[in-house]
Amino acid sequence: MLDRFKDFWQGVVLMPFVRLFIKLGISPDTVTFVGTLGVVAGALVFFPRGQLLVGVLVITAFVFSDLVDGKMARTLGRSSRFGAFWDSTLDRIGDGAIFGGLALYFAGSHYDGGVGYLYLCVTLWCLVMGSVTSYARARAESLGMDAKGGIAERADRTVAILVMTGLAGWFDVPILLYVTLWALAAATTYTVVFRVLKVYRQATALDALSTANPDEGPGAPGA
Repeated sequence: MLDRFKDFWQGVVLMPFVRLFIKLGISPDTVTFVGTLGVVAGALVFFPRGQLLVGVLVITAFVFSDLVDGKMARTLGRSSRFGAFWDSTLDRIGDGAIFGGLALYFAGSHYDGGVGYLYLCVTLWCLVMGSVTSYARARAESLGMDAKGGIAERADRTVAILVMTGLAGWFDVPILLYVTLWALAAATTYTVVFRVLKVYRQATALDALSTANPDEGPGAPGA
């Protein structure tokens, strides 16, 4: 959903940074790496201490690198397979840091008893299912199938958790964070199930076709 705003951010808001980094000779892969380090630091340094708003502000300052590096690569004509791999890999690290930092927050002294443990579990569920959502699509595409679809794409998940975590920390209204975590847990679970079923239907059809036409299957001579 938020992808529709990408052109605006890359072409208007962040373009001065793109030009500056290119002028300084900084590579897109370096921007990706530094941006991820900033996200990890913001999440793992401040969230466990209960400094939710500060953590969100630090993360937000670096998370835009995900848009800057792509625009730099296209401007320089350096789009590459490794760049795409590098970007996706570091995205997983950043996501893990954000939800991992929140998990440490719930596991810390800020919460006593069952509430902290409950939301520690919900946060870890969001982390796992968010990773599986991305993995399911990547694995399906590597097998020649399509696993797009569902709800709560990565950009939506990131914006939702950062905005609501920041508001929860600013106004000291933790229920905003609770509701967001439950919503993301439900959305990512639905997306994983949706993608698995979508791939299952495609795989079943392809397997049936291979059985009916063995000469065209993956095990056919010369395949």
